[in-house]
Amino acid sequence: QVQLVESGGGSVQAGGSLRLSCAASEYDIRAYCMAWFRQAPGKEREGVAEVFGNIVSTYYADSVKGRFTISQDNDKNTLILQMNNLSAGDTAIYYCAAARGRCYWDLRATHFTYWGQGTQVTVSA
Repeated sequence: QVQLVESGGGSVQAGGSLRLSCAASEYDIRAYCMAWFRQAPGKEREGVAEVFGNIVSTYYADSVKGRFTISQDNDKNTLILQMNNLSAGDTAIYYCAAARGRCYWDLRATHFTYWGQGTQVTVSA
């Protein structure tokens, strides 16, 4: 099994930035579709961004385009989500997810078989 562990969550003011990390129990995650999802209280889980093959192919939800960047670290087993210009609407638990093979580019949670435990992001107005 693939284990995923998120870190980097916290509380920030609106307009601030956070950098989330996801450590995977694999030597090279470039063979997987890697993604970030988030879920706010009382709302459904939604896809944020996904990547395959480092930055060769990426896809972002419209709500985060231009503000968030998904990437793979040089150690080949860490997924990154750089979040800039945060707003209160970004408050949620953020989850790292993985699926063996290429992405389908639709940010559907059903594609992903491996999930992290989540990390809380809170943005104050």
